[in-house]
Amino acid sequence: MKTTVFVKPGQVAIENIDKPTIQAPDDVIIHVVRTCVCGSDLWAYRDLEAKANHSDNSGHEAIGIVEAVGTDITTVVPGDFVIAPFTHGCGHCAACLAGFDGDCQNHQDNFSNGVQAEYIRFQHGEWALIKIPGQPADYSDEMLNSLLSLADVMATGYHAARVANVKRGDTVVVVGDGAVGLCGVIAAKMRGAKQIIAMSRHEDRQQLAIEFGATDIVAERGDEAIAKVRELTAGAGADAILECVGTELSNETAMKVARPGAIVGRVGLPHQPKMDMTASFYNNTIIAGGPASVTTYDKQILLKAVLDGDIHPGKVFTKQFKLDDIDEAYQAMVNREVIKALVLTD
Repeated sequence: MKTTVFVKPGQVAIENIDKPTIQAPDDVIIHVVRTCVCGSDLWAYRDLEAKANHSDNSGHEAIGIVEAVGTDITTVVPGDFVIAPFTHGCGHCAACLAGFDGDCQNHQDNFSNGVQAEYIRFQHGEWALIKIPGQPADYSDEMLNSLLSLADVMATGYHAARVANVKRGDTVVVVGDGAVGLCGVIAAKMRGAKQIIAMSRHEDRQQLAIEFGATDIVAERGDEAIAKVRELTAGAGADAILECVGTELSNETAMKVARPGAIVGRVGLPHQPKMDMTASFYNNTIIAGGPASVTTYDKQILLKAVLDGDIHPGKVFTKQFKLDDIDEAYQAMVNREVIKALVLTD
């Protein structure tokens, strides 16, 4: 089968390797139908974090067809069409029962990797996989894209809104205009926010944010952005902030646009070793967030919302690539030629 290999910073490539096989009773082998490139994949690609050369790709989002199951698997069978979340919760530990399956206490290998491939071995598939009714041929291209978004970005955007306790009538600031931030706009609207301020400097992303429910756009950065948010909120600041980037600047901005007692929902993977908590202490800022509860959200709300046509998060995929052209997909992301690159395996 074909799989993507991280060759070195600035280069990924396709290699042929043996197809994965069942290695544990709760394994599921999945034939990938669609996968994609995540913003987090770009950190090593851009040489911003260490990763061994000639190692597995960091892809972690897929939809596909179940090909084989381990002896402990009862929830899916070969031939089922499934969402393969990037998290692998058990469904019955304290974390999963509380709705935080991204931090499952029973599965230490809780995250997907190497998913930019024709086939994957999905570990701990009994509860984590989400069955999609029917088969891929039953759905439009747009719907398949939205279903793929449920493997990560839509659930991660929703997680930011959930942990920030976005509720009806709130003013929400979304920091970050990538796929997660745009899905955060969708989530804020789903939860009833009355004012959604999207921070974006790129026209295509601004337009999509407005389509998804943003009421205001702030194109400025740094102190100018903070001043603009204060102006838009009559000097008060936001009730909830969705931090969807993970940089020092994005976290600082999120803190400074918060009203006293606001909640910052952080889903941008942190890349700074320390954070000065003094300002948040004196502003009573509540800080929450972490890996998304993908399976919980998909099963409880997001899959139905997509299938019913209430939300269309697949619009974040603005260009398709073949698996053979995976390096072009990465380059398009780096160069901001696409919001999120979709990868077709067939």
